[in-house]
Amino acid sequence: MTTTEIFLIAMLLIFAVPWAIWRLGRTDYWAPLVVVQIIVGILLGPGVLGAAFPDYYAFVFNAQVIGALNGIAWWAVMIFVFIAGLELDLSEAWARRRETGVTAGLALVAPLALGSLAALWLVQAPGWAGAQAAGWQVVLGIGMACAVTALPILVLLMDKLAILREPIGQRILRYASLDDIAIWGVLAIILMDWERIGRQVAFLILFALAAWAVRRLMQAVAERDRWPLMLVWLAVSGFAADWAGVHYMVGAFLAGAVLDHRWFDQARMDLFRDHVLLAFMPVFFLSTGLRTQWDVGGAAVFGAAALLLVAAVAGKLIGVGIAGRVLGWAKGDALTIGWLLQTKALIMIIFANILLDRAIITNETFTALLLMAVASTMLTVPMVAKRLNRGSDATSVRPVPD
Repeated sequence: MTTTEIFLIAMLLIFAVPWAIWRLGRTDYWAPLVVVQIIVGILLGPGVLGAAFPDYYAFVFNAQVIGALNGIAWWAVMIFVFIAGLELDLSEAWARRRETGVTAGLALVAPLALGSLAALWLVQAPGWAGAQAAGWQVVLGIGMACAVTALPILVLLMDKLAILREPIGQRILRYASLDDIAIWGVLAIILMDWERIGRQVAFLILFALAAWAVRRLMQAVAERDRWPLMLVWLAVSGFAADWAGVHYMVGAFLAGAVLDHRWFDQARMDLFRDHVLLAFMPVFFLSTGLRTQWDVGGAAVFGAAALLLVAAVAGKLIGVGIAGRVLGWAKGDALTIGWLLQTKALIMIIFANILLDRAIITNETFTALLLMAVASTMLTVPMVAKRLNRGSDATSVRPVPD
């Protein structure tokens, strides 16, 4: 077969298998389609399909096919992260800055602390720390992976639970948005390359100037011209960030964060994000699954994933619980909010991919983090739905005064 034909076989697997499992298995309560796609990506990787059928795996996922899939995956995830940055709206967070700052801070610091402690224990054994990483980078990277909240998936799950437009849903969006900024800021610190510090300083200066110019340009043109200019700006920012050693994904997030989402029609932007998620992101999930390995032993990887899951979920619930006591929330709010904020999936997987790209973590650590992200996301809807079905007042929560 030609490379094109084999590539199309891979694409058939990527799109057909997850959809069939999701639709025929009716998994939506536990795992929406995006989660099933991530799981299938793992199953199609070297740890499962590659181990069971090595010849078939080597035939379909040869170097040329993987190269083509990676190109699609890189661009898809850049667009997705760009949209996440673009949709950040900090005006409401600033209006309620005390409540938002306290909650977002505790919701980030508590799982970061527990995740870092788990990482300190893991790295005592070989096979978890990347070859190019300092110890603090590994510990901080794993700790921050435990603290991540996946804002795009959080929106999807809250919409499914019919609380997205309720007071509690809007509060949760504020907390998650603030944490998003902190997550990418910490990632930039982890990736700081002192040998290329001059490039990185130059990038920050030039990016600030370019962002000012792009904002002026966006305001001066019609909306129909903003869409192609948006993609040009994304490519330039991603290239400049990667050239400076910051990583193209950080550049993609910054490119979106400096623009105003009100310059784009919200319905069109929602549709654009949905199309990216439907048509391109499954390729990213597959390419992610191809990076999963079990060389330190399957039991060890699953054990590490379980440890990190406990640290991530417990840390988020503890942090939000403390915030609820400090701010005097209504009974039951903290658990509902804590379970929703521990949703991980996409953003944590992107975060872990970057750490793996820079050899800060190993494939085994990446696999453990990936399993933790899938498990944490699958827990969200059942845990929150139970609370809502018991008559929790979560959907009628009063806004918290600042």
